[in-house]
Amino acid sequence: MAVPDSAPDSEPPEGVVPRYLRVAAALRDDLVRHALAPGSRLPSERSLAQRYHVNRQTVRSALQLLREERLVVTDRRGTFAAHDPSLGGIPRPGPPPAPSASRPVFPGGPRAADALVRASLGWEPPPSALAPRLHLAPGEPTLVHRHRVLAPQGPELQRAVSWFSRAALEEIPQLARYRRARYGVRQPDLRLLYHWMHQAGLRATHRESVRVPPGPGGAAAGGAARLSVHRVVSDQHGHVLEVTDIEFSAREAAWTYEYSL
Repeated sequence: MAVPDSAPDSEPPEGVVPRYLRVAAALRDDLVRHALAPGSRLPSERSLAQRYHVNRQTVRSALQLLREERLVVTDRRGTFAAHDPSLGGIPRPGPPPAPSASRPVFPGGPRAADALVRASLGWEPPPSALAPRLHLAPGEPTLVHRHRVLAPQGPELQRAVSWFSRAALEEIPQLARYRRARYGVRQPDLRLLYHWMHQAGLRATHRESVRVPPGPGGAAAGGAARLSVHRVVSDQHGHVLEVTDIEFSAREAAWTYEYSL
C-alpha cells in the first residue's frame, strides 16, 4: 500500500543513516559533480520521492538541508541548482586560484573521487591523552571518522582518523545529526565539513605539522617514505573542533590543498 505524502518515514534503527540524509547525500553528489548543472531545475518532489523510494516529506527534509548548505535555491518555479555567487552557489570547475589562505581538504573531500575510498563513522572514546583537548571526560565517547584511500591494485595509499570535540558536535548541526550513529555509518559524506563550520559561524584555523615517522614505521613497502600529517582545527575562540592524523606514502600519493582568495 502506498505511503501518504504527508506521513513521515519511520524512525531508522540505531546506527542507520536517516533516509533524508541519504537522499541529500545522493543529490549533493550530483550537484558537486555537476551532473545537475548549475542553474538547472531539479526534478519535482514527487519524482524524487519515486526515484529514492521515500515519501515527499523525506524529500522536503533533504532539500531543506541542501538549501541550508546553499547548494540549491527554491522559488515559485521550483528548486534549482545554485550557481550565482551571491546565492552561495556551486562554483563552476576551473583552475585553482592562487595560494593565499590555505584550506586543507577534509579526508574524503572532492579530490578523493579518483581513488577507491573506504570510510566509516563510529562513536568511541578517543585516546586518553587526546580527551582533554576535545573537552571530553576520560572514557567519554565521541564521533570518530576513519578514512582509507586504496590504489586500484589494492595497496593502501592513505589512512586517516579524525576525532571531533564536544564543541564541534554542539555547534555544527550537520555533524550533530550523526549522534544517532552510535554503531557506525559506512561511507559517510563529510566532504562539506569545513563549509558546515563556516555556515555555523565558526572561523576555523587549521594548524598542521608534517613529519616522517621515525624508525621502520617511516618507510612503506618498497622503501617509499611514509609521511604523517597532524591537523588540529580550532574555532575563533581557540576551542578545538577536530583532530586528524593522516599517513600516506610519499611515493604513491600526493597531499592536496585547496586555496581561496
